[in-house]
Amino acid sequence: MTLDYLEHFALSGHPFSKDIGDTELWMPPSKQSLVEDLTDAMHARASVLLTGEPGVGKTCVLRALRHALAPANFRLVYCQNTTVGRRDFYRHLCLALGLPKAATAGDLFLTVSTHVEQLATERVSPVFLVDEAHLLHQDTLDHLHILLNYQWDSKPLLSLVLIGLSELDDRLRLRRNRSLYSRIHHRFAFGALAPDDTGDYVRTRLARVGATKDIFSVDALALLHEAAGSSLRDTDRIAGAALRLAARRKKKLVERDVLTRILQAESEDRS
Repeated sequence: MTLDYLEHFALSGHPFSKDIGDTELWMPPSKQSLVEDLTDAMHARASVLLTGEPGVGKTCVLRALRHALAPANFRLVYCQNTTVGRRDFYRHLCLALGLPKAATAGDLFLTVSTHVEQLATERVSPVFLVDEAHLLHQDTLDHLHILLNYQWDSKPLLSLVLIGLSELDDRLRLRRNRSLYSRIHHRFAFGALAPDDTGDYVRTRLARVGATKDIFSVDALALLHEAAGSSLRDTDRIAGAALRLAARRKKKLVERDVLTRILQAESEDRS
């Protein structure tokens, strides 16, 4: 049935697949501006807090940032396993940096910090991207501000980018975390997508796999936006299901009734 819907709509591939290159990522003007702000912050070797609800495109922005930073000038390290303790967190950093692992948390920290200073002498800016940072153990949060302290706290050698759900900002505002929070000078929160953004996103993803005309009606896109809100992940899921149902019904245009049926089925499954 999956192949049937691709053939039915004359598509060359799955339009809402996660398998998409950095240069092909869809970006509304608000996110393009955010990538530019993040790029400027990285060039200033500043640290950043980036928060938003699930599925709003935080990782897409990080991928766009990766594409915007020249590999010769920046060393990006992406950390997504944040549910470990401090020692294992630094072990993960060492592994990602290709550094030898040490036995104790103190030695691991020294290995990472020494490497950061070495990169500075090579005029390379390290960027540590910590995804799902709202899940960080408190003992790791207690220590991260020390990782940003070099040469008597006089040199910004490392950019720390903390990415997570909105509650991450609340955690960092706690008095216990004030040393870290005060060192994060750039704080960004994802805003909501507009209905036109959802329509543009769907058309862009469809055009990428060969669609030459609109496949979703205006009413269907409006309902899709209402159901998915700002979650591109939910948009992908619902839109993909709508394409499959429309193909089964032999319809060349996904209309509001198809979306209604998909959403009703999901509601029934949850009840």
